[in-house]
Amino acid sequence: MARPDTMAGVQLGCYTIKSHGTKVARLHMYDWMILLLLAVIDGLLNIIEPFHRFVGRDMMTDLRYPLKGNTVPFWGVPIIGIVLPCAIFGGIYFKKKNFYDLHHGILGILYSVLITAVITDAIKDGVGRPRPDFFWRCFPDGKDVYDNVTTGVICHGEKSVIKEGHKSFPSGHSSWSFAGLGFLAWYLAGKITVFDRRGHVAKLCIVFLPLLTAALVAVSRVDDYWHHWQDVFAGSLIGLTVASFCYLQFFPYPYDADAFWPHAYTLQLAEASRNNNTTNSYSVRPTGFETVNIPEGHGHGGIALRDNLDMEAGRR
Repeated sequence: MARPDTMAGVQLGCYTIKSHGTKVARLHMYDWMILLLLAVIDGLLNIIEPFHRFVGRDMMTDLRYPLKGNTVPFWGVPIIGIVLPCAIFGGIYFKKKNFYDLHHGILGILYSVLITAVITDAIKDGVGRPRPDFFWRCFPDGKDVYDNVTTGVICHGEKSVIKEGHKSFPSGHSSWSFAGLGFLAWYLAGKITVFDRRGHVAKLCIVFLPLLTAALVAVSRVDDYWHHWQDVFAGSLIGLTVASFCYLQFFPYPYDADAFWPHAYTLQLAEASRNNNTTNSYSVRPTGFETVNIPEGHGHGGIALRDNLDMEAGRR
């Protein structure tokens, strides 16, 4: 007698890179192309000169904070917001062997971060708000010079440093962190069924951990005097909003009955089940198998095959 977990192994159970990688990648070819386009656009937004908002003598009171380094370096944000979540996606893939989940998790978080990056950098260039440490970027020797008529600053600092000094609003560290870790928080909420109505409030601690990490990254930008608090608040809101839209594009709400897997996998299971039932209906001799629902956590979330020949024999 065939075991339920080995029947139709590829169709109703194991969706690996080898069995479905090419198919899924082909279906989402244009999504990956647009993702590359977003990366190019964001690169261009970082090259162009931002708007240089007027900065006068009387405005320098709030712009004299020390010029410091970054507590969280620029290269650390992609590691925290992209690499770490993708490592978690990979760990679940090696445990469950579901390429749909791995692919959509990686694609979703990359879209979340890149859409957020384009929005953030476009606003940065358009607003041109000076950073809290703008004085020392503009006058590295501490000798301030102003126009006699407009009282506007006449900077004599390094051009690239001054350019970066006009990119305060919104905070890129904050938006990137909340885009990546916000997506991860949604993802974990679905995986541990945090809203299963069983009252296990400890699960919320797991969901809040990525958000706390993102919040600490955001707070560090104020501590380093690279951003005003409004910049951090706006960046965090942008990142978390985009992360929510991107997650729900690929995955169900965490309280949904099928929250564990992405929409595409659930649809694939339904299609495979229909095909299997159609095949059985045209068989000369009944196969003796029927589809049943299995509890979450005992397989791939939905459909298993059960041999009921013995039950039928007993009724005879």
